[in-house]
Amino acid sequence: MIEKTLSGLDDVKTEQRGHVGRIILDRPKRLNALDAEMSQAIMRVLEAWRHDTAITLILLESSSPRAFCAGGDLRAIREALFAYGPDKTYTLMNQAYNVMLQLADYPKSVVSFLDGIVMGGGVGLGCLVGHRIVTERSILAMPETSIGLVTDAGQSWLLSRGKTPIGLRFALTGARITGEQAVLLGLADAYVLSENLEGLRQALFHESIDVVLSQFATTVQKANIIPEVLEACYAAPTMVEILTRLEACPLQEAKEDLETLKQSSPTSLEASWYGWHAARKLTTVHEVFDLERRLVRYVLGQPDLAEGVRARLVDRDNTPVWKPNQLELVDTKAIDSVVKRCD
Repeated sequence: MIEKTLSGLDDVKTEQRGHVGRIILDRPKRLNALDAEMSQAIMRVLEAWRHDTAITLILLESSSPRAFCAGGDLRAIREALFAYGPDKTYTLMNQAYNVMLQLADYPKSVVSFLDGIVMGGGVGLGCLVGHRIVTERSILAMPETSIGLVTDAGQSWLLSRGKTPIGLRFALTGARITGEQAVLLGLADAYVLSENLEGLRQALFHESIDVVLSQFATTVQKANIIPEVLEACYAAPTMVEILTRLEACPLQEAKEDLETLKQSSPTSLEASWYGWHAARKLTTVHEVFDLERRLVRYVLGQPDLAEGVRARLVDRDNTPVWKPNQLELVDTKAIDSVVKRCD
């Protein structure tokens, strides 16, 4: 029976069937936007099941096919900034980071159903577990730079593991990633047609995850996710040089990327660029989260996040006034200092 007692919150439902425990995000009107209360509710469930020997497998999913999780509750973050300031807001955001690390470290197998929209914090919530399932309806994206935030929620870890700078392109532009591309990028493990999700779920009540995936997963053909000439643009030694290379690139994708980057927060772009390159040198997800936390606290002290959320989500005029409004004016020495600082 699906209930809310264990989590203590309507937005997070649970069900236990045999050895399987289901955590069901149930905030469909907000696309399961993750806030501090939801994060704490998920943590309560995970703690309750951690030592429950009857449960050996956790399913993390949504009640709606429209979205797994569209990220953090950005309106709530903006309101907290105005009401409490950056320190308290950071504390609230850190609740989400804590549950993501709890999932990454969880001693039992966790399967995430990344069906529908998976953005920002939703990527951190669902893509750090052991088994990640995407479908043809999956849309993954990291749109932080467009709202004045910085790549966070472990996304710097996920996007910096490859041998090429392709992950940097998705961190900076927030470009959408299909389910098949997510598998190729290492953000997901299995591609399953949405019509087969219920059958897969039912099979997990009786069979091991490896056996079930061998039955339901569809092979993803290897292919270049973006053209190599576009990828080379992101191998530039500075954020400013990336724009210079994109301007010189003849591809239509380069023109689209350039337009996107010019509309993004310059501070967020530099912070994400520095964070991604620093993350490549780190060896554990915990180290990367520590790095991202420092960068998040830094951008919370800047004006762009409140302005970006206003422009993109509140007033929806899509004309944010960034401060500063040019990459060349961003205090990169301050960002570099934040990246290199040890807690």
